[in-house]
Amino acid sequence: LPYRGQQRHPSWLGYVWPKRGGALVKWWEDHTFPYPEPALAKMDPGLQVADGTEFFEDDYNEDDTQNVPMNAFSPGLASLANHDGEFGNIARHYYSSRVDYGDAGEGAFTPHHNMIYATVSDVERGMELFLDYGEAFHDHALKRNDQLRKIQGKKKRAVTGFADDISRDWDFMEEHQVKQCPTELATEKAKRERLKVGMGVDSSILPGDERPYTEYRPNDHHPADQEDEEDEEDEEDNDDDKRYGWNVKPLEWLYDNGVCLSSGKLWTGTSDAEYTGRAVFSTAGIAKGEVVLTTPLIALRRDDFRIYKSDPDAEHVRDTVDKSTVIGDELLFNYAYGHPDSPMLLVPNAPMANFINHGGEEDANVQIRWPTAGSKTARLFDWAYNRQKGDIYDDKFESTNHNAWLKDHPIDVMEKSGKLAFEYVALRDIEEDEEILIDYGPLWDDAWYTCQATHPYARSGYFRHSIGVPDGFYPDNWLDVTDKYEIAEIQDLENNPLEPGVALPMTWAHNGKALSPKYGYIVGLERGFSDRFLAYSEETGVIELYRKLLTEQEGFRLKSDEFTTYKPGALTNTSKTSDVELDFFVQKYKADNYRMNMHFVGPWNEASRKSVNEALGDAGFDLAMKGIGERFGYDNITCFHGSYMGVTHSDKALMHSDIYATNDKSWNIVFPLITVEGTEPELNIMAEDMNTVVGVHYLKDIAYAMGDFGFHQTRPSNYFDPSQSDGEESSAPIPIRVVFGAYCSQIDETNIAMLRHIYDGDDPAPFADQFTELPMREIHWTKTGSATLRYPEGSGLPETCEN
Repeated sequence: LPYRGQQRHPSWLGYVWPKRGGALVKWWEDHTFPYPEPALAKMDPGLQVADGTEFFEDDYNEDDTQNVPMNAFSPGLASLANHDGEFGNIARHYYSSRVDYGDAGEGAFTPHHNMIYATVSDVERGMELFLDYGEAFHDHALKRNDQLRKIQGKKKRAVTGFADDISRDWDFMEEHQVKQCPTELATEKAKRERLKVGMGVDSSILPGDERPYTEYRPNDHHPADQEDEEDEEDEEDNDDDKRYGWNVKPLEWLYDNGVCLSSGKLWTGTSDAEYTGRAVFSTAGIAKGEVVLTTPLIALRRDDFRIYKSDPDAEHVRDTVDKSTVIGDELLFNYAYGHPDSPMLLVPNAPMANFINHGGEEDANVQIRWPTAGSKTARLFDWAYNRQKGDIYDDKFESTNHNAWLKDHPIDVMEKSGKLAFEYVALRDIEEDEEILIDYGPLWDDAWYTCQATHPYARSGYFRHSIGVPDGFYPDNWLDVTDKYEIAEIQDLENNPLEPGVALPMTWAHNGKALSPKYGYIVGLERGFSDRFLAYSEETGVIELYRKLLTEQEGFRLKSDEFTTYKPGALTNTSKTSDVELDFFVQKYKADNYRMNMHFVGPWNEASRKSVNEALGDAGFDLAMKGIGERFGYDNITCFHGSYMGVTHSDKALMHSDIYATNDKSWNIVFPLITVEGTEPELNIMAEDMNTVVGVHYLKDIAYAMGDFGFHQTRPSNYFDPSQSDGEESSAPIPIRVVFGAYCSQIDETNIAMLRHIYDGDDPAPFADQFTELPMREIHWTKTGSATLRYPEGSGLPETCEN
């Protein structure tokens, strides 16, 4: 269970009852900054915040004491009934549900069955059944629903250059962050929060000649100064007489619009067949072609069922799970339907569906099929699968996209887990009291008989095999495809290179949709750009400085969050005389918090700032700014800060956004200088759903551009850890990774206050004091092409400056 692939909250978490809140995902420790509002997460943590229905290994021991709690997938009512803390009308009846079978089938099916749910209040005909998931779930749901209500009804807004219209969801996030923007000087914020800044004090209290760049000044452009129209709140209706009945549907409406999951002709009992345990039987005759049972389906990755070797007590998070070693499969694997060439498995969760045993080709009397066009099942699940936010299911709904999941990629289907269904249909007339049987398929047959023919001591473990689907049941687009999220623009750069100066949205390879129409872009750089800027970085001594910092050589060993300055030009004999005088700050960033040796290195004095900007321009970065500026229709761009980032090992870096709520006018543009070949991807980028995380490799002459709320993260790595070395010098070079991040923005009255809030002051970088006043002191690109990094324009430059 520690492994969750590329999703922070996979859909199956909504169906697994945790042994305690957060047992699978600690949703309250989100480890992201800024913290994303619950309404923005397309995958809700679901039952991970529940505490109302617990499961135990034996439920109760003979002395009536509770037994060992466990995580449990419970089909039927436990996975279908919604939550309502006030109107909950059913609850689990506790008694021993465990029956162990001491035969060759032991371990092949669950010993837990017959979970009983009893009414705790009167339930009238047509009333919805509710469970109480607990107070934590209730509070989380209230907050999420309140936020969704505020978002609903607001139209998307078109923004020049972005992949699609930007959702109002993000306006909600932006408004929240704007309210957090202080009206006073950013360095005053540092004093309030007692931040450790570069020189250990807030520079606003230093004598004028000792301040790097900051001055005390009023914040004249605070976004919150403008009057905002408040969302109209719906008046709460506390009239019990009016509210009562909201959870009751007339039987006529249910007959016309609902789906009976069972034909009403089934019951469960113990099978007479060997090794089978529980079974489903008919209580009346069932005609050929009749739907015996309908079930919603939980769509999961095949990889979700695998159990990897793990060490929860490992020193490093990156070593907790060893994906190179599979030690088994979840028991739920035996209840899943699938095709050997597909990465997706389907788990039925209707009552009784998982009790249907294998009858083989000869004895099977039911088979599965997709809902038929025009049926109530097709109509209901077409609505569920295709519904948009705020849609209501009523008599007017018309099914126009029949079984839409069959046209989608498995990744898209798994994102809508629980919103598709299939039916069990009688293959022939079934007599009363006859066991309902299905054919699990020839592959299952072969695996089962091989297991039975193997001596118990020679078996590798309990029997595990999925149930096969009939030929042609899975569409071709579900077969021979990957279940991994991949970015199309970097799949085949060798044959389809990205043109220099072109900024494109990152799109998913499986469906062509944007990873984020708002903030995830890829930018082509000039051929040879990375090598040219690397040469400058080596000449000025920055790379040699990194080699000393990352290997913790004498005089270059910093503590966590320690900040200092160096003259790296003095470390190499290749530097020019002017380079030796360049001051660069160094900060060892949160090494204790995230157990990594990430060091930021950036220009500290005016000479080093100009030197870096000019080197960026000479290498060809002006073309990247031009691509961003033209793509998004900016008037100008200022590259207000740039810093190197170097690391040799990382364990659990923060998922964060460097820029946010700047009116979609700011970008963190990151490109590599030195990478380690043959390693895992180095950078995580989180999709706009706030749930999917894709790892990417840094690529030469390619930059990743993260805009407002562009959440990203340094991935775990372990090229070299000084704390684990033997102290002896090696003739082989130490592998290091060094990248550079350029922070660029059209800074104007709509965002200067927020940028000042985020970046101005000593934390520790001076950021060139770019946020003093408007118009900007320096501008490095204009739509007329008159400004460059080497020859900027701006109010703070002499009028005689020539381009």
